[in-house]
Amino acid sequence: MTYDPGHPRQEDAEVLFLLGNSRLENGDYGGAEACFREALQLEPQCAEACANLALMLERRGTIDEAEACYRQALALNPEMAGCLSNLGNLLVNQKRLGEAEQAYLRTLEFAPEWPVAWTHLGALYASMQRENEAERCHRRAIEIDPGYATARFNLSYLLLRQGRFDEGWQCLDARDWYAKLAALVPCPRWQGEALAGKSLLIGFEAGHGDMIQLCRYVPLLKAQGAARVDLLCHPGLVRLFETLDGVDDVRSCAEDLPAAGWHFWTPPFSIPFHLKTRLETIPAKLPYLHADAARAEQWRQRLPAGGLRVGLAWKGNPLYENDADRSLPNLNLLSPLRDVPGMQFISLQKGAGEGETEQFAAEWPLCNFGPELEDFADTAGLIANLDLVISVDTAVAHLAGALGKRCWLLLPDYMTDWRWLTGRDDTPWYPGVTRLFRQSQKRDWAETIAQVKLALERLPP
Repeated sequence: MTYDPGHPRQEDAEVLFLLGNSRLENGDYGGAEACFREALQLEPQCAEACANLALMLERRGTIDEAEACYRQALALNPEMAGCLSNLGNLLVNQKRLGEAEQAYLRTLEFAPEWPVAWTHLGALYASMQRENEAERCHRRAIEIDPGYATARFNLSYLLLRQGRFDEGWQCLDARDWYAKLAALVPCPRWQGEALAGKSLLIGFEAGHGDMIQLCRYVPLLKAQGAARVDLLCHPGLVRLFETLDGVDDVRSCAEDLPAAGWHFWTPPFSIPFHLKTRLETIPAKLPYLHADAARAEQWRQRLPAGGLRVGLAWKGNPLYENDADRSLPNLNLLSPLRDVPGMQFISLQKGAGEGETEQFAAEWPLCNFGPELEDFADTAGLIANLDLVISVDTAVAHLAGALGKRCWLLLPDYMTDWRWLTGRDDTPWYPGVTRLFRQSQKRDWAETIAQVKLALERLPP
């Protein structure tokens, strides 16, 4: 509805405020902004309208103006807990973590029994590696509201990162990533029941790397007596997963599911919980995925002879929440590696960053087969011919590990993924093949890559 200043109801600031809220909830940011601004013209002291205008501006990406509006609203009413929390969220997104902490602490002064505020503060402390404080915050949120799933989910990441799998997997089951898939699968969800003689469909959730990491559980499920285990996955993983021992059928999530066919289904991240995986029992027999021999031979014939063949992957999916931290800004940041003698570098980059091989070709010519990599089976065939993979935290690193190929993994200091644990340079998920290179607290990739260069120089020819 277009605002009409002549309409008597809309001349009232409160009505405009409520109308703006409705439009904001419906994603009509332009309409919401018009209502909130008009409400503030009629009633400049309306702190709530100012706070909601700030939220609308933040969702539109007008960050500086949004922050100014948050602060203006708080100047009018310093006790608005929701506004303080939203300001804290904005500051977190800008990595102004100290200021965000103060905003969250002030939120709790005015809303000490609000579980959302406690778990926001807990997530902030976790990102600041203040893990004991983070855990206390999440547990306080759960104490206030035992059914608050977000707090349990946030706690799960903290526990899993510490290797406390017993409670960590249980808390991770609070996630709802798979809700859409659950509505499509025509059978009950597996809750750990005996599988002898039963058929099971493993659904898909999260990203390609997650699926590569967790498909290792298929043989264990067959060992539990399952008569059939099928795997539903992203289209680009189908041919690769067909090499997995124990899998009966691999289906693309882009295709329609049949109306029947399984006794149970499960999201993959629930399998470690039901199988009671602990650090010492992680199924890590490598390799558990394999490259197609004919495809690998095709790549072998095209790769340069001589030297150590090193594959590079420097960017992940830009839609991932922490991609700006886990991905390298550009390929050129890896350029110190080119000074190491006896190396042949091959780009494994697909999608984001793929075109950078041409951008920096004059300084650093790489073998670039990215445009020819149709799926992960193709990438597996290429990796099979390499001596080493150097990758940021993306699916390529999981693929190298699953293939039993030596991989050096570059990890950010900020919001390091839980599966790489804390303070280790190895990983029980890919033992003996994956080495972790972590950023220092300075969050300086150049420093990390200098360590990689030194390790590369020490490799035997």
